[in-house]
Amino acid sequence: MTQDNAYKVKWGILSTGWIAHMFATDLAHASNGIAYAVGSRSQESADEFAKNHGIPVAYATYEELVNDPEVDAIYIGTPHPFHKENALLALRAGKAVLCEKPFTVNSGELEEVVSYAREHKLFLMEAMWSRYIPAIVKVREWLASGRIGEVRLVQADLGFKADWNPQGRLLNPALGGGSLLDVGIYPISFASMVLGPNPEGVASTVHIGETGVDEHFSLLLSYGGGKAASLSGGVRLNLLEEAHVFGTEGHIIVKGTLVNPKSAELYVNGELAEVFEDSRESVGYSFEAEEVGRCLEAGLTESPVMPLDESLAIMRLLDQIRGQWGLKYPGEE
Repeated sequence: MTQDNAYKVKWGILSTGWIAHMFATDLAHASNGIAYAVGSRSQESADEFAKNHGIPVAYATYEELVNDPEVDAIYIGTPHPFHKENALLALRAGKAVLCEKPFTVNSGELEEVVSYAREHKLFLMEAMWSRYIPAIVKVREWLASGRIGEVRLVQADLGFKADWNPQGRLLNPALGGGSLLDVGIYPISFASMVLGPNPEGVASTVHIGETGVDEHFSLLLSYGGGKAASLSGGVRLNLLEEAHVFGTEGHIIVKGTLVNPKSAELYVNGELAEVFEDSRESVGYSFEAEEVGRCLEAGLTESPVMPLDESLAIMRLLDQIRGQWGLKYPGEE
């Protein structure tokens, strides 16, 4: 690791797609990391990405990127059917890994990746960036301090109407398309953060579109003791994109989009008690990058905010839900 008056992670960015552009752009706001290198499947793509983001090193292959001794951590921004392969490539090179959500296509793949990371004592984290957004951090603080009493119900949804593109990432089964893995993981992860990752009961409905992927769905997760989560997601349907947490003494509203909220409201006994407003300039990806830096500096191999066991439990839940639908991706048995 480099030292420049402060601990700084030298990031290698694996992919030159849209999400990788967003991550690289936002790294400028991270206090403990810099974009050092990028890897693509062509030199031209890597060079253009590096030029656009002021990145000093550009590689034509992922293998060259992960084997650069100056790179401390790898950010994986490829589509999720490639996450297992890409994560193992980086881990086998001894790198810390931040992998885009969903972590993998299914829990079997993730178990293999997590097993390797743990066996070799390497840092690994799912890039569930919303978990580190200030408004969501504030929600956790309110819940931990008991401001709304005992939580009983979570309601959350996330959905948009994507353009019709059967070959695109969202609707193509070969690319792991569908609403559950793309947007559904956000409300599911939110419910996991509030109520835990292991519901006792799972009921669901789904609309499978003509390309064979789930275009929208609804879930009811029951946790016992009167606790439940009602969640929805869609890629061909506009939804409210908010989250509500109801407790015995009050409730919380996460305002705006659940992915990257800028505000949250706390109500106690029916009265507005506190409003959190986020005036940051960054998009928000810098917060998950800073979490990786904090963990590496502390010698941790996983984040206490998004631990690997929780990512595994969520992935198994996604498998269970798809099992109810009879939805499998190419290559799955």
